[in-house]
Amino acid sequence: MDWIEEVKEKISRKNQILFAKDSEYLQELTQLIEKQNRRAVVLWAFEFAEDAVQKLSERYPNENRPSLSLTHSKEWAAGRIKMPEAKQAILGVHAFAKEIESPEDIALCHAVGQACGTVHTKRHAPGFPIYELTALVRHYGIDDCKEPVEKRMAQYIDRILYWEENEPEYDGLWAGFMLKENSK
Repeated sequence: MDWIEEVKEKISRKNQILFAKDSEYLQELTQLIEKQNRRAVVLWAFEFAEDAVQKLSERYPNENRPSLSLTHSKEWAAGRIKMPEAKQAILGVHAFAKEIESPEDIALCHAVGQACGTVHTKRHAPGFPIYELTALVRHYGIDDCKEPVEKRMAQYIDRILYWEENEPEYDGLWAGFMLKENSK
C-alpha cells in the first residue's frame, strides 16, 4: 500500500496521527536515523523543529511554549541546564497542543516535542516526521499533499545525511552525556 492510501485509511478511521513509526514510507529515514550518533540526530531534529516553532510563533504570537521547548532542549544538549528543566518545557509544548483546536497546529506542537526529546534518546526522532507530515496533510488536504509531503521527506533524508557528514564540525557546546561514543 502506498503512503497516500495508508493516510486515507487513517483519515477514514478518524485517526489524529496520519503516519506511523512502522509505516513503510518512513523506513528509509528511520534506518538512516538509527545508524547516526545522537549528536547528528539532535542537530537534525533541532534544524527541523526551528521551522515548526517559527510557524507556531507566527500563528500564536503570544504563546512561547514551543520556542521555550526548543530553547531549553538546546540548553540541555549543551549542558547548561539539567533534564528536569528541559522536560518541563517539552511537556509544556505538548500541553499547548491540548489547548488549541487546529489539527495542523496540534501536530506541529507534538512534532516540536518529539524533536526536543531527541536529546534524551534518538528514538524520539521519528516522531518529528510522523507529526510534521501529519501537519502537512492537514494543511494541504489529502488531494493536494503528495508533492509537499514527498518534498519534505526528501529534505529529511538530505539533512540527516548532511549531519552524518558534518556533525564533527559542529562548533557548539555539548553536554558530557552527549559526547559519549555510544550516545543513543
